[in-house]
Amino acid sequence: MTATYDVTAVGNAIVDIVAQVEPSVVEQVDMPKGAMSLIDLPQSKAIYEKLGPTTESSGGSAGNTIAALAALGRKAAFIGRVRNDQFGEVYAHDMKAMGATFAATPRTDGEETGRCMVMVTPDADRTMATYLGTATDLGPEDLDEAAISGASVLYLEGYLWDKPAAKDAFRHAMKLAHESERRVALSLSDPFCVERHRDSFKEIIADSVDILFANEDELLSLTQSDDFEAALTTVSEQVAVVAITRSEKGATVVSGSVRVDIPADKVDALVDTTGAGDIFAAGFLNGLTTGQDPETCGKMGCAAASVVIQQLGARCEADLIERFKQAGWIA
Repeated sequence: MTATYDVTAVGNAIVDIVAQVEPSVVEQVDMPKGAMSLIDLPQSKAIYEKLGPTTESSGGSAGNTIAALAALGRKAAFIGRVRNDQFGEVYAHDMKAMGATFAATPRTDGEETGRCMVMVTPDADRTMATYLGTATDLGPEDLDEAAISGASVLYLEGYLWDKPAAKDAFRHAMKLAHESERRVALSLSDPFCVERHRDSFKEIIADSVDILFANEDELLSLTQSDDFEAALTTVSEQVAVVAITRSEKGATVVSGSVRVDIPADKVDALVDTTGAGDIFAAGFLNGLTTGQDPETCGKMGCAAASVVIQQLGARCEADLIERFKQAGWIA
């Protein structure tokens, strides 16, 4: 069956609101400098009022992956829960402006659209205040079944695996994908996320996941091991394709009987690792959905990650395109 999309992702729909601020603003809003804090809606609105000019864009882990894939020319769609409010409109518009499909209907009830205030001080430090809002309430009713059944790869963000409704949505999405003979990819997202959901992650990985993305810490946490090789063997016996990022060691990809260890790309300066895993996944899936071999997929992932870690934030479309052009991967 011909695919409508190369990748459809399901994840947290969070609007990133980025502002250049003086350290005094961070002190005024009482946020720990350089950290990410979860806040409620009144706090979010109070902080927003104290910011000057802002740049607002669609974010969230899977959203970052879809943005990069769309920039690289892939047909990509994103499913996430937003409200029919100002920031919900921002999220949908930004996704469409990037060339991706926002395959979701804004809600008319419940919490407001999620948002993350990113306060960047002159020392390049980033202080983040995140209101998750309606994003984490995603359920089966929020899924666009045609966008899932019509995608070569369904990409799921582990961060969403906290609430029962989201678990039901994931299971339904995976069922839809497999019924249409599509592949299911899962990103483990974060070691703390793995610790919270280890048993259920193991269950869906063994039963329903075809492509697994993780970093080394997440892999070791999943398998409760301190031996990378043993942990890699465990998951590669269960999943057709495993892609593990290893920071300065690069990445290891196992596809069936093929294992490839890919060195990290050289970088001039490490600025910010935010979004490195998201953009690695985009580079890797760009290769996978265009028929590249495991080694090339891994090289694309490492190249993409090397671009994003040399800048602030996870949006790197122009630099990403240039890097892929230099490598001869796109015209």
